[in-house]
Amino acid sequence: MEGGAQVAPSSSGEAMMGPGPSAAPPQLQAPSPEPRVEQRAEAVTWSCAHVISSHSRAVSSLEYSAEGLLASASGDCTVKIWNGTSGAHKATLAGHDQGISDVAWSSDSRFLASASDDKTINLWDATKGVQVLGLKGHTSYVFCVNFNRQSNLLVSGSFDENVKIWDIRTGACLRTLPAHSDPVTAASFNKDGSCIVSGSHDGLIRLWDTASGQCMKTLFAEGSPPVSHVTYAPNGKYLLASTLDDTIRLWDISDSTKCIKAFRGHDNKKYSMHCHFGARKQSPFIVSGSESNEVFIWDLNSRKVLHRLQGHNDAVLAVAPDPTGTIIASGGSTADATIRLWWQESDGHVEVAEEQHQHREPSAETCLSASALCVASVERRFSAEWGALK
Repeated sequence: MEGGAQVAPSSSGEAMMGPGPSAAPPQLQAPSPEPRVEQRAEAVTWSCAHVISSHSRAVSSLEYSAEGLLASASGDCTVKIWNGTSGAHKATLAGHDQGISDVAWSSDSRFLASASDDKTINLWDATKGVQVLGLKGHTSYVFCVNFNRQSNLLVSGSFDENVKIWDIRTGACLRTLPAHSDPVTAASFNKDGSCIVSGSHDGLIRLWDTASGQCMKTLFAEGSPPVSHVTYAPNGKYLLASTLDDTIRLWDISDSTKCIKAFRGHDNKKYSMHCHFGARKQSPFIVSGSESNEVFIWDLNSRKVLHRLQGHNDAVLAVAPDPTGTIIASGGSTADATIRLWWQESDGHVEVAEEQHQHREPSAETCLSASALCVASVERRFSAEWGALK
């Protein structure tokens, strides 16, 4: 979805809505009769390792695959695939007639789906760089798209105010949900695919039963600010939603009235900006772009702003943490149109393991297992923290 004014698209490509830790030596603490070991707080910083200037218009969406490849979507009508660590270009996928608002990987890192202002969703074989399917049915700009974990279904949201569920084997639309009264800005499956969450400029977040299409729950913040993005937590029990009131909220799905945390400090009143969970070791964080041309990183539990990454010269529309939580990719709006790869450093040591991110063509037998391990790893890193949220 490309930016102009408020919720209207334009040709600009903007999504417009509206190694390891160290410890200090043991120290004896008088007057205690026994020595006590005190560990020094780990100094974590982020540095821009690579700047990629390839897209000619705004970078609207970024997503890492389970294998460590990075996909970018842009208002220049292309999807590009990169080595997610080095930033080396792997492929360019061209086939849409208008700007692209969103891109999503299948669990096995083989397929990509792209959502475009040309009212279509394209399915690509990323290993061959060819389009294998075109999904038509929306009557206006398609703003968001995501796979379920089994990668046999897609969910999409559009400016036609509908959410659609697609069978990617046949290209058939299985169900249309008359979901909202304004453009749908986000739609995704929970981890077992049984539910879908959608967000809209109408200020509502809705949970749907995938099988029946029934709306199970509706959430909204005070004042019903437009929802620009919403995603499930890795454990499926919480939702993270960004709204156009400079706020990202964490919702407890079990209680539709309970926003349990709010993250603020960034600027977000105009553009649709993605927000995501990330996890480094046992330290979950939240990451988002900002209209102040920065990337913001918050500690999930304390809600404190940990880092403000500066370097873009226009609003940061897209962010994506890699599967290990040691790299963050960010994408800038029209006047910037770059992708930046931020590497995490701990006490001066870069924590990116090249071999961990080196892309290898997976065998058919290992694709799904590797993806499942990746998801399980992220879930484990979050699991120790969720108990502290209530």
